Amino acid sequence: MQKITKAIIPVAGWGTRRLPITKVIEKSMLPVGNRPLVDYSVQELINAGITDIYMVISNVEPCQVREYYRDNVALNKYLIERGKTDRLKLAKTIPDNVRIHYTVQDPSGKYGTAVPIAMVVEEYNINEPVIVFMGDDLIWNPGGKSAAELLMAGVGNPDDSAIMGLELDEKEICKFASLSKDSSDYLTGIVEKPALGEAPTNLASVGKYILSPALQKEVVKYVHDNDFGVDDQEYMITDPIESFIKNGGKVKVVEAEGEQLDGGTLEGWVHANNVVCGAK
Repeated sequence: MQKITKAIIPVAGWGTRRLPITKVIEKSMLPVGNRPLVDYSVQELINAGITDIYMVISNVEPCQVREYYRDNVALNKYLIERGKTDRLKLAKTIPDNVRIHYTVQDPSGKYGTAVPIAMVVEEYNINEPVIVFMGDDLIWNPGGKSAAELLMAGVGNPDDSAIMGLELDEKEICKFASLSKDSSDYLTGIVEKPALGEAPTNLASVGKYILSPALQKEVVKYVHDNDFGVDDQEYMITDPIESFIKNGGKVKVVEAEGEQLDGGTLEGWVHANNVVCGAK
């Protein structure tokens, strides 16, 4: 089991699929139950031992993500003065031993899941394994192991990376990347958003990874070496992962336990609230 203390969470972007509400609420801050969507990932990572979280945010002010994880001095003072000190722990969103670092991404620049990862790796000179969680979904598995715990437990070799998969039905797999693996659960191929009926497997990538330093370098190289236009393609994290395994890199496929809840669409967000609020 790998001991990992750093995580990257990309939360930049306009969230155009959720307009008009995302004019005023950042997509990752849309509420699921009584917490913002991204906080489920943050708390899960903290519980798994992460102490440094690198958030990639948009260049808009005020940044709601930053405000949520910052101590609110005025609120704390109000709660103390009104004798509501029992609520102070609810207002404190991260423990003292956890640090959140912010990297600003210009939404008019290069776009795609690989870009924020490359930005963080370069800005902070990261040279150790990191967990990457995309900021607009979660794996709901109350009472069971979290996605972060499963990823760490699934990779014993510090030189290996990991990608999380989840079995989906044929109609859903076309929205994700289809993963193929060998008998030892190592990744052998990725097909990004396959056409209906053409997915090699029903095992979908759900945007959660462990990236070794070698794979991080592959991601940085991919972003630097390509110059896709706005009408060409996104800088997808699956591209450098596929290149990495073709050149002999090892990526373990770790299967998720539970249900993926996605806040990127209205239907997915409503379903996520129904699941979380209806859970016993």
